[in-house]
Amino acid sequence: MRDPALFPLYADIGALPGVGLKIKPSLERLIGGDKVLDLLFHLPVNWIDRRARSTLADAPFDEIATVSGIVDAVNLGRPPAPARIRIRDETGFMTLVYFRANAQWMQRTFKMGKPVMVSGRVEEYQGGRQMLHPDHVIDPEREGPPPEVEPVYPMTAGITPKGLRKYLAAALDTLSDLPEWVDPHLLTKKEWPGFLAALNLLHRPEAYDPDAFARARDRLAYDEALAREVAMEQARQARDRRAAPILPKALMIERTILEALPFRPTKGQMAAFAEISSELNRPIPMRRMIQGDVGSGKTLVAALAAAQAAAGGVVTAVMSPTEVLARQQVEAMNRFLAPAGYRCASLTGRDRASVREATLKDVRKGRVQVLSGTQALYQSDVELPDLGLVIIDEQHRFGVADRLKLSSKGGSPHMLVMSATPIPRTLALAFHGDLDISIIADKPANRQEVTTRAAPDTRVEEVMEAVANAVRRGERAFWICPTVDAEESGDASATLRRERLAEVAPTTVELVHGRMSPADRDGALERFRAGGSKVLVATTVIEVGVDVPEATIIVIERADKFGLAQLHQLRGRVGRGSKPSSCLLLYRAPLTDAGKERLDILRRTTDGFAIAEADFNLRGAGDLLGLRQSGAPDFRVLDPVKDIDLIEVARSDAKSILMGDPRLASDRGRAARMVRDLYAPRITSMIADARED
Repeated sequence: MRDPALFPLYADIGALPGVGLKIKPSLERLIGGDKVLDLLFHLPVNWIDRRARSTLADAPFDEIATVSGIVDAVNLGRPPAPARIRIRDETGFMTLVYFRANAQWMQRTFKMGKPVMVSGRVEEYQGGRQMLHPDHVIDPEREGPPPEVEPVYPMTAGITPKGLRKYLAAALDTLSDLPEWVDPHLLTKKEWPGFLAALNLLHRPEAYDPDAFARARDRLAYDEALAREVAMEQARQARDRRAAPILPKALMIERTILEALPFRPTKGQMAAFAEISSELNRPIPMRRMIQGDVGSGKTLVAALAAAQAAAGGVVTAVMSPTEVLARQQVEAMNRFLAPAGYRCASLTGRDRASVREATLKDVRKGRVQVLSGTQALYQSDVELPDLGLVIIDEQHRFGVADRLKLSSKGGSPHMLVMSATPIPRTLALAFHGDLDISIIADKPANRQEVTTRAAPDTRVEEVMEAVANAVRRGERAFWICPTVDAEESGDASATLRRERLAEVAPTTVELVHGRMSPADRDGALERFRAGGSKVLVATTVIEVGVDVPEATIIVIERADKFGLAQLHQLRGRVGRGSKPSSCLLLYRAPLTDAGKERLDILRRTTDGFAIAEADFNLRGAGDLLGLRQSGAPDFRVLDPVKDIDLIEVARSDAKSILMGDPRLASDRGRAARMVRDLYAPRITSMIADARED
């Protein structure tokens, strides 16, 4: 149950004065929710210093200033010439300039010899001071000056800055201060205000004080970090109280699998498996992520974990986001596990009832040790009583609910998730702080380097001919387009590009995009994988997981529209076989400076971790893949790079709180529960994991 002290924060914004049925939809769109707390966490991005200057001469150029003067000259001009109003004081003059101003308003507002106060950006023009379209025009004989400091917010159509400030003031007036959840020593050391004081300082400051704004913002960022860390620590403690199957190390089976490999595993692969193997041998449910670059060999590590589980007498379920990937996992797992006498089978939504039942019967009889599939694995008719290990492939494609449904098939199975999206350490802490992380930083020795080049899209006809010639030599090629239809990107659309390639390439050209039915999409991918087609035109729906070792060419059209990490993932579709491979980035000239930098970075390196760092620095945390990741945190205030120190402190504090008060029953514990619940909509995954365990 939510603490009653939080009820005002969870009140509907429709109850605030002035937020009627017409305004509410626009306000919800702006703040990303319909609660008072959503409004209050819509923080300013800047603050304008509107303190009144003593004289016109005190107003600095290229800054916003509030000044007073006497109207000295009025020239309304004749359109398109601007209107010019000159004001003066004992130190000089300033000209106010208006384009297309309402003449009646100008005459009513600026009367010769009358005082006026204006606020706006001061510019230099022909040696004098000029203010173009002042933000505020005030009659000092009837009105007071503007606030000394004015918060600046992200805005949307239908909401005015003045209206937003009014709604925020009304929301703040409904609140009372909450019990303090921040450690008092930290509060004193950082000189942080209380929670309510921080909100008031940011939204309706009484003075322009950038240092105070920064402290208030950091206080709220720490609150968010502490809320997440408390939830994650609770999930860990709850998990540690559950009994998972103890799966002893199976050294003979491990050796059998490794000796049968046609290649030598990397140090990174074996180090990751060593961590996993030790945790499988404990009675506590493992929650671990393997994070590795494209082609780093995560599947072999997962297969070794599945072999250890099979040796311990339990079943492994491997869940993939698509049927094609699920079938690829079956092929790879069987290739690795067959020398040890273990078998992997698939279960997908398109299986006939008889096939499905036969597969499940084989699992129950112990003839299948690993079951690979899609979300079909957690359907109600699928019984996996001996489930001991859950492996989630391409974990960012699944929500928390999917993980919970699959793990609920067993008592308390170990869980291993795999991610082919290298992300910086800071983001790993923020996104996956509830998981232990194993990183495979190296690549198998047999992995081919991919030569990457860039060219303007004016050469697209030449490139298509080159792809056609490669097909004649027996090669296969991916061609990636940014959109499906011509209306969205002209001839760079997947549908038109497929038609044109079909005219020049001596092969059937398959088409794959997100609007196709799963059956049609999987069918096209399978025909390309099997060699029935030599060219596949696709959107980014194939960016991860699709494994076609025979493919040696990938062309990415309008590469300037994609993020670095996404381009790297797409490039990872080639270089998986024994032949040299190439990636061609077609861009539309002229490139922006940022576009040039992205393509240059991709040409210089194939290191996914370095690329992820660069992509993060260029584009930020929220859009690392060019699309929001399922289950990724949606931070209100916290910046996972800027605030990494706050995250570390919050993690230590959360552990300290829960170590001494596991039930959060003390005064500090109840306050910590309150901040956790304050951010509950954004930390549902951690809370759900705690309930799961």
